[in-house]
Amino acid sequence: MAPIIAPSLLAADFANLQTEVELINRSEADWFHLDIMDGQFVPNISFGVPVCKAIARHAQKPLDIHLMIETPELYLKVFQECGAYLISVHYEACDHLHKVVNQIKDLGCKAGVALNPHTPVHLLEDLISEVDLVCLMSVNPGFGGQKFIDRTYQKVQKLKEMINLSGSTTLIEIDGGVNHNNALQLLNAGADVLVAGSLVFKAEDPLKVISDLKKVPA
Repeated sequence: MAPIIAPSLLAADFANLQTEVELINRSEADWFHLDIMDGQFVPNISFGVPVCKAIARHAQKPLDIHLMIETPELYLKVFQECGAYLISVHYEACDHLHKVVNQIKDLGCKAGVALNPHTPVHLLEDLISEVDLVCLMSVNPGFGGQKFIDRTYQKVQKLKEMINLSGSTTLIEIDGGVNHNNALQLLNAGADVLVAGSLVFKAEDPLKVISDLKKVPA
């Protein structure tokens, strides 16, 4: 089965954002990945609601919203109104994660949970059948273009075992440092969704990069 490819607009040229969105529309990518950063949960600020709305006006593929922010439960509805297909919140940012997951679903969106590199996957054991996606951060969150953390392969395998034991259809998404050298190993370990930022938007031929990722055999 072909992987889901979700280019991260964090690496796009913001001076030509509509052009970048239209590029992804023409590509074989499946989703748009939008990293929302508040400068508190992660040491960077990216973009917020107005930019998301602007992207949504031109996007012809689902919006995968990754909330890298404190108290994400306060902002779920506004991002749902931006056109989110899937909203992921961080395990580390939620005191009542089960409640937040249900709030996302009640808004009619798919619900995802993201884990930082140091957070073990077993912490999601009691919730895994409730979530539609788990986003494993394979770099320390906050900035694009970082080196992939090799420990991610083992985390994917453990998470896949947990998903299979639960009988759920939860997808595994990898966010950070994805490239042509590690994509196959990630998919073989059990990943379903590959987020690619710099790899796509810094390439001479972004459409080919996306097409090549889409064709990686799992």
